[in-house]
Amino acid sequence: MAPAELRELKTQLQELDGTIWLCIDYRQLNKVTVRNRYPLPRIDDLFDQLKGAKLWVREEDVPKTAFRTRYGHYEFLVMPFGLTNAPAAFMDLINRVFRRYLDRFVIVFIDDILVYSKSQNAHMKHLDIVLKTLRRRQLYAKFSKCQFWLDRVSFLGHVISTKGIYVDPQKIEAVVNWPRLTSVTEIRSFLGLTSVSFGSPP
Repeated sequence: MAPAELRELKTQLQELDGTIWLCIDYRQLNKVTVRNRYPLPRIDDLFDQLKGAKLWVREEDVPKTAFRTRYGHYEFLVMPFGLTNAPAAFMDLINRVFRRYLDRFVIVFIDDILVYSKSQNAHMKHLDIVLKTLRRRQLYAKFSKCQFWLDRVSFLGHVISTKGIYVDPQKIEAVVNWPRLTSVTEIRSFLGLTSVSFGSPP
């Protein structure tokens, strides 16, 4: 969005913590968009590793991101989430930003960044590198969503600790308490969910 538009919108739409999160329905645009098939990493491949940039919308495509509120008409100048190719484009960007550090001490999955180290001294250096890389590339981490110096972390539906990697108990509870499935579509969705969290069913 243009800076003036963003300032106006911020005064109108605010979350409790003072930031805004826009949710625009891009289903019609997504239907006619050629999908970017950038491969997202497999979660289990990411777990195996544990043993300046902005995504500008092309000028001619800016009008396609338009949305209207009672406060006016707005268009994004940088990529909004909700577009069909947003996760793939962002994953590609983050992989390019952290390419030198991937498989060494950084794992990224879309907008989640996990920094892992074998010692406290190494971890201090790794955090410094990651934070400086983000700043240099003009990417920002929301401090309220960051956690540092953890011995145990939840990441992609799993808990990672010195004791190993296991499925997050909250995910297991959600599956155990899942409502009775009544259609083929619901069964397919459920099997998709459980294969991501627990591996392929037997």
